[in-house]
Amino acid sequence: MGEDGTFWAAIMLTTVAGLSTTIGSLIAVFYKNPGPRYMAFTLGFSAGVMVLVSFVELLRQGIVSLGFSQAHLAFFIGILAMFIIDLTLPHTYILEEPIKPRGGRKLRRTAVLVAVGIAIHNFPEGMVTFAGALNNMNTGIALAVAIAIHNIPEGIAVAVPIHAATGSAKKAFWWSFLSGVSEPVGALLAGLILMPFLNDIVLGWMLCLVAGFMVFISFDELLPVAHSYGEEHMAIVGVVSGMAVMALSLALLI
Repeated sequence: MGEDGTFWAAIMLTTVAGLSTTIGSLIAVFYKNPGPRYMAFTLGFSAGVMVLVSFVELLRQGIVSLGFSQAHLAFFIGILAMFIIDLTLPHTYILEEPIKPRGGRKLRRTAVLVAVGIAIHNFPEGMVTFAGALNNMNTGIALAVAIAIHNIPEGIAVAVPIHAATGSAKKAFWWSFLSGVSEPVGALLAGLILMPFLNDIVLGWMLCLVAGFMVFISFDELLPVAHSYGEEHMAIVGVVSGMAVMALSLALLI
């Protein structure tokens, strides 16, 4: 596949991953409250995939391109960057608080803030799939699947308060859609800025930064929320399952 083909394939993968928030919005509208076992397992599964691919694939490739010290410097800078983003732009995640009855300006404002917050946090995730696909298309596909899985409950997080506040399934769907669009936008901007300068060094930095992003998202958001559902061991079952599936997929690619 040529350079242009790889670029647009990476954008397409990111778009599919980002817009999986709309699946969450449909679940929210029709089912309202997905079971805690489902939520704990899927969040843990996504975290397991992201953690394994960060250490086994992305950071390893970064070490090959940059060397051990520089690769780990980029990795920890990625973690620090996500930490700063999280402190600067805190957001309510996966309905951590109960939804109140329909109506009220406060509920509507909170619902919009949830949507905007998740959209902003999705922005660097666009870089995740984009960088992975540039490095290896099969890795990009695996990352897109993992991110899509954890975007489904994010779509639920956006759609339920919007639906509760307005009573409109259409508004719930569109706000969820908009929160997911930020991922391909992030990928497109990263691609347009970085593609003219792309070489092994730049790609190595991207891969290590993205590994840091994903490790932070997994440990700081996905796993704590997975455990919050109170389903004993389901989160770790999800983590191990995600790691096993990712390891198997990588083994099949070797």
